[in-house]
This record gives sequence, C-alpha cells and structure tokens, in this order.
Amino acid sequence: MKVKVIPVLEDNYMYLVIEEHTREAVAVDVAVPKRLLEIVGREGVSLTTVLTTHHHWDHARGNVELARLWPGLAVLGADERICALTRRLTHGEELRFGAIHVRCLLTPGHTSGHMSYFLWEDECPDPPALFSGDALSVAGCGPRLEGTAQQMYRSLAKTLGILPPETKVFCGHEHTLANLEFAQKVEPCNDHVRAKLSWAKKRDEDDVPTVPSTLGEELLYNPFLRVAEESVRKFTGKVAPAEALEALCRERASFEHAAEPLQPQARALLALQWGLLSTPDRSEPRVDPPWGQVAHPSSPDP
Repeated sequence: MKVKVIPVLEDNYMYLVIEEHTREAVAVDVAVPKRLLEIVGREGVSLTTVLTTHHHWDHARGNVELARLWPGLAVLGADERICALTRRLTHGEELRFGAIHVRCLLTPGHTSGHMSYFLWEDECPDPPALFSGDALSVAGCGPRLEGTAQQMYRSLAKTLGILPPETKVFCGHEHTLANLEFAQKVEPCNDHVRAKLSWAKKRDEDDVPTVPSTLGEELLYNPFLRVAEESVRKFTGKVAPAEALEALCRERASFEHAAEPLQPQARALLALQWGLLSTPDRSEPRVDPPWGQVAHPSSPDP
C-alpha cells in the first residue's frame, strides 16, 4: 500500500492510496480534482473510488467535477450532504480494494456524519493507516460543530484511540504547529510535546508536511486524546473525560483567537479564490472553519 500525500488549498490534504499489485487507487477527500488526476496519470493507476470523510467543501468540493471527468467513479461517505455521493456507508462496514481492507469508523463530533477510514493490507509488514479527516489531526482535532462532547469523546477515545499504536495517522489539515503550541500550553512539562514542537518548527521552515504521525505518538502529546491524564484534567478543571474535552475545546478556540484574530476580508478572498462562494446552497458549511469560528450562523458552537 502506497500513500501519496497531496497538499491543496490553504492547508488541506488530499490522499491517493495505491494498491501496488493491482494498481487500483482510492482517493481520500478530493478538494482539487485536476491536481488529483495529474497524480493518477503520473502514477499510472486506475482510480475507482473516492472516500470522503465529511461534507465540508474543502474536503468534498471536487467530487462533482471528478465524477464528471471520471465516469463510473464510486463516491462513498457517511453523510448525505456529501457532494456526488453514490453510496452511504455505515459504521463498521468493511470494503476491499485488492489486498487493501478498509474499515469504516463513524466519528461524530466535528460533523455528525464524519467517517474515518482504517486501512490495512494482507500479508504486509507495513503498519496500517488511518485517514481521520478532521476527527483527529496531528496533536489536535477539528472543532466540534455538530453533536455533543460525549459523542466527540467516544469518537476520539473509544473508536480511534484503541487502534494499534503503530497506525499511521493521515489527517485533513496542516495545523500541526498551532496544535502543538496549544498542547504546550496545556502540558508545559510534557517532554514529548516539546520535542514534537521543535521537530514541527523545522518541518515548517522547510515547508514540508508533518503527516503522517502515529497513533502511539498522538497518545503521548495530543491533549484531546489525553483528557484522562492528571495534567490535562488540572488544566481544564474537570474530572469527567467528556467534560474535560469540552473545556479543552473552549480553551483551544480562545487560544486560536488570541494567536490569530479573525480577518474576514482575507478569508472571504480565499473562499472566492477557491470557488466556495459560488455554491447555490447557502445552508451548508462551505469550508472547515478555524477553531472558534463557524462557517454558517446556524452551525452549533464548538
């Protein structure tokens, strides 16, 4: 199994997963279809399927054009709001692409229909892979826009947190540096946070991706996976894990606002450049918002 990491838009990641024997390929979160097809052509693979983690436009906006350019393409996900969806997936469902197995893991919190994808290959020494969208990122997670803190806690701790520690985590955004700076605020004495932050700063200087991490690493420095730890409970002032997570989300939103005040004109320009303001359906979030912001006034507070 080969994974091509494809940076797009401002800080998003698309992925192309290749079964190296059959040369079948699966794409994850198609935001810029022509860029994806360039890589499909260069790799000489047969694209059969799109796996979409959630319906936000910076993860699903390319589905319609890609389906038009690539007839017969299967577009799969768990939320009917996903563009060009051909089949809705359910929690625990398993798919097969050659030797690659895919287990579909419903992970509500960021959105109610967020699906993460756990992949492994038969008789392969390589570690499994998790495509976590905005449910889990390097040293962080996406803001809670739909659902409850308890649902989000179950997604992180009970669904994703129990996967094998060697699992490679491929997330939806390059937010690692900001996530680690917040993690250092939460746990200033955590040596794993300090070391990862130093590493991420070097990666940022070199303008190279910080993905993937591993789940085992995330359990050492990601505060959203560490809500049962005494240091995180002390920071949040809460004992119950779901309550600590909810408090952590509020603190993360405040941290984002303090570090980078909202600049609506710049964000509107980016949205215009990406074509996100041309969608006729104004009732849906058009792009994943930063922490503490919502894409539409009707979205629940994180």
